[in-house]
Amino acid sequence: NISLGSSATAVSNLLDHRVDITTPKVTVVPISEFTLGELEPAIGVEIKYVSGLEGSNIMLLKRSDVKAIVELLMGTEIPEEEFELNELTISAVCELMNQMMGAASTALSDFLGRPVNISTPQSFSLDDLEERRLAKTDPAMFLKLHPAPVLIDEVQYAPELFSYIKIAVDNGAAPGSYWLTGPQAYRLMELAQESLAGRTAILHMSALSQSELCGAMEVSPFSLELDGLQKRKALLSPATPNEVYQRIWDGALPGHRSGKYKDRDVFYSSYIQTYIDRDVTTDIPGVDKVMFADFIRAAACRSGQMLNLHDIAGDVGVSDDTAKRWMKELEKSGIVFFLHPYSNNLLKRTIKTPKMYFFDTGLVSYLTRYSSPEILMNGAINGAILENYVVSEIIKTYSNSAQDCLLHYYRDKNSNEIDLIMESDGQLHPIEIKKSINPPTQITGAFKLLDKASVPRGTGAIICLREALSAIDSSTYIVPVWMI
Repeated sequence: NISLGSSATAVSNLLDHRVDITTPKVTVVPISEFTLGELEPAIGVEIKYVSGLEGSNIMLLKRSDVKAIVELLMGTEIPEEEFELNELTISAVCELMNQMMGAASTALSDFLGRPVNISTPQSFSLDDLEERRLAKTDPAMFLKLHPAPVLIDEVQYAPELFSYIKIAVDNGAAPGSYWLTGPQAYRLMELAQESLAGRTAILHMSALSQSELCGAMEVSPFSLELDGLQKRKALLSPATPNEVYQRIWDGALPGHRSGKYKDRDVFYSSYIQTYIDRDVTTDIPGVDKVMFADFIRAAACRSGQMLNLHDIAGDVGVSDDTAKRWMKELEKSGIVFFLHPYSNNLLKRTIKTPKMYFFDTGLVSYLTRYSSPEILMNGAINGAILENYVVSEIIKTYSNSAQDCLLHYYRDKNSNEIDLIMESDGQLHPIEIKKSINPPTQITGAFKLLDKASVPRGTGAIICLREALSAIDSSTYIVPVWMI
C-alpha cells in the first residue's frame, strides 16, 4: 500500500492528472493458474530489483489503459482506429513504469530502512528515426516520455532538445540528469554553449585507452613524478616490443576490441564508409566520397609528421583550400588532432607548423595497408606510428580524467627537435619517443634548449620499448611504452 501510494503520486505528477488507487488486494496465484483473461491484448513491462530486494515487478496494461495514458501525455484524444501498440506507445508505458517503480522503491527503502534500487534508466538513441522525429517536432513530449535521468545518443540530430533541457536544469534538475552524446564534438560544444552555457560539463571520449584495455580502470593522468610512475608500474601489464606493436595494430575502437566484430579489416572498412556516408556528406554536401577516402589515407601516411596540406592535396588531386577544409572535418570528427610547437619570446627560431596525429593507430595501420603487427613493426612508419601511439595514449589519460593536457613539440630552424613537451605545475617536461630498447643517452641533448625558455625545465624522459622503468640520471627517466 505504501509503495503503490507513492507510485500513484509519481504517475499523477507525470500525467498532470489526478490518479486514485484502491486498497491493494494480495493474492498468491500459481503460474499454472495465471491467465491474462480480459486483459488481452496487453502490454507487459518488467523492472528488476538490483539491490535491497530480489525479484522483479511486472505491470500488465490492457490496450484501452495504454491509449488513455498516451492521450494524457500528448494532451489530445486519439481516434480508436488510429491507435496502435507500437514502439512509441510501448516506450511511454515503459517510462511510466520506470517512474512508478522509482517512487515505489524509494518508499520501500524508507519503510525497510535500507537501500532499494531498481534497474538503471533506459537509454535512447536518436538513430531511431521515430525517436528523432519526435525529439525534433515535439521536444517537450520527448522529454516527458523519457524523463531524467536519461542518456540521449546522437543528440546532434535534434538540437531542439537543448532549450528544453535548459529549462529543466533551471527548474532544479539534478546534476547528471541528462547525458548527451554524439560523434561530432565541435557541433555538440556549439549547441551546449548556445543553450546550456554554465550548465554542462563537456567530456571528450576517444577510443579506449591502453590502461582500459588492460583492465586497469583507476589510472591517473600520466606524469613524470617518480611516485606516479611507480603506481603505474604496479597497475599496468608489462608488454614486449612485439606486444606493443600488436596493440598499435589492433587499435582501440570498442567495436573491434570488444570482440563484437572480429574481422579487423571488415570493421575498419565499414567504419570509414559509414563515417563518410553519414557524417562527412552531412557536413560537406556534394563531397566526392572516393576522393575523401583517399584524403584520409593520404593523411594517415603522414601521421606523426608536421602537417603539409599541399603534399596531401597533391596526392589526392584537390586544391589546397579543399584539403584545408577536409582536414578541418577530420579534426572536428575526432579522427585527427594536432600538436602545436612550443614557443615563447625567448625561443624565436622555432618552427610554427603543427604535427598531425590520429586518435586511433589501428585506423592508421589499416589505411596504410599493413597486414600484420610484425610487418608494421619493421615497416617504414614504425617510428612515426609509435610516436602517434604514445602521444594519443598520454592525451587519453587526461581526457579520461576530465583534465586538460598541455602538450607541445619543439623544432627550430637548426633542426633541433624534442618529440613532446608536457607543461604542468609551472614546468616544462621534455620527452623523446624512440623505437628502441636501449636508446642512446645523447638524444636528450636538445632538452637543454628549454633552459632558455621563461618556464623552468622539469624532469624529462625517454619513452621507448624497454620493458622496465629505469633512469639516465636524476632528471631523466627511461619509461616503457606500456606504462602510459
